[in-house]
Amino acid sequence: MSSYFSDFFKVSKKSLDDYGAFNISLITDLPLFIDPFLLFHSKNKDYQELHAGMIRYLEFLRDKSISQDITPGLLLAWYHFPEVKQNWLGFTLEGNSGRGLGQEFAKMLDSSLSRIFSSFGKESVTKGTHLEKLCLIKNGVGRDTISDFTTNLIKDYLLKYTQIFTEKYIEPSLTKTMSVQKVRFDYETERWESDNFILPFYRNTYVLLTPKNILTKEDVWINRKDYLHDFWEIREAVFNTQLREELDNYLKLVLSKNPKSQEYDRVAADFTYKHPEIIDLFIRSKEDRGDKAIERSAAYVADSQQLYIEQFNNLVQLLNINSLFYAMIGDTVTEAYQRITFLKDVVENKGGWKLFYVNGQPVRKEEDIQIAYRLTWFRTLSDVSREVNDGRGPADFKISRGSVDKTIVEFKLASNPQLRQNLQNQVEIYKKASDVKIGFKVIFYFSDAESKRIQDLLVELELTKDPYIIQVDARKKESASKVK
Repeated sequence: MSSYFSDFFKVSKKSLDDYGAFNISLITDLPLFIDPFLLFHSKNKDYQELHAGMIRYLEFLRDKSISQDITPGLLLAWYHFPEVKQNWLGFTLEGNSGRGLGQEFAKMLDSSLSRIFSSFGKESVTKGTHLEKLCLIKNGVGRDTISDFTTNLIKDYLLKYTQIFTEKYIEPSLTKTMSVQKVRFDYETERWESDNFILPFYRNTYVLLTPKNILTKEDVWINRKDYLHDFWEIREAVFNTQLREELDNYLKLVLSKNPKSQEYDRVAADFTYKHPEIIDLFIRSKEDRGDKAIERSAAYVADSQQLYIEQFNNLVQLLNINSLFYAMIGDTVTEAYQRITFLKDVVENKGGWKLFYVNGQPVRKEEDIQIAYRLTWFRTLSDVSREVNDGRGPADFKISRGSVDKTIVEFKLASNPQLRQNLQNQVEIYKKASDVKIGFKVIFYFSDAESKRIQDLLVELELTKDPYIIQVDARKKESASKVK
């Protein structure tokens, strides 16, 4: 069964690997992100030029934000960017289709460049300029936003990168000449240009390849979480006496007698908003450790390739052994339940548990379990939406056929510290928000201790007989030949 780029476009995995491209899934997007720091720190001159081009565009926006009021039309033309769903990366709303960088992002970027980062591009402490500054000053600008923005600003390179591979390896019948919008920016006309490319063609659009060596799985190297964690060490490195004294005085005024970590984070964020120059000290420390970013990225991508491409492909093959599996019919409750129980059987009785371990350790991300489940919905007639937010927070999956037939499926790891709360409230909230009658809760566990934790919680919450709570035993199991 076709699941990955190499399958759909009849190319060898080796050709993709030799080219340096990640073999993406064309069934579900994968939680990988482009990290702009990997462009900045690379020895590859093309990557360095890409990073310089990104900064040039941000400097253009900064100058415009300072010198003039940005009209709604210019905000749309210069600051709005679609989510580049064709690279099948990220972890978005449905399949591979995300929100893009819309009005909220545009206003935040305009405000940040004109008020907070007016010196953007003129730093003296850091070795270079980094667009990731945006995620340090503003909460909610995470790896997905930074990755989406980077993807849009280097889209011309990615299109040419994909076109070269396409013309060399892919049958012409599987390609198409596509007109792509917002490919490169013309600084003379101050307009984004379109262009045509020969690209792999799938589901009425093109597919983009991405080099593995600019991808990361966790957060980007320069990120807000690390900044807030390191803020108090950065304080010790502040060489500006006035700034340091102002910070110390600010702490005395606003911190309570027994502050908790959340209060420290709030104080750090508030002070940073008033004095964004302190960010450069953190960025410089990240620059000085840039080689670790390269090492970390390589390890993440290798693990992702092992789990998502090799092991989950084996899962698909195990599911496909039953030729009727991908032709299941029934309402969404029946279909969702059948696919959950079939996945459970594969994991527990057909060796599938092995596919949820990397380097001998069980997966520790619920998104990894979600990806495995999404693969079980290939060829379904239902609409399978992931991370659907209907006003009460995102649900893992909403399976629907029209406005009446809907089912929610939530996946949890037994190790999740919020499991008790999730079991008690979460799916019920999603069911009400989505006008859904049935919600399944699927819990993966990897040890005896995790199994006991689940049982204790179910007893405590009086849920031991709930038919919609399904446990999946992914503990390591000895082969029958070794059992005496």
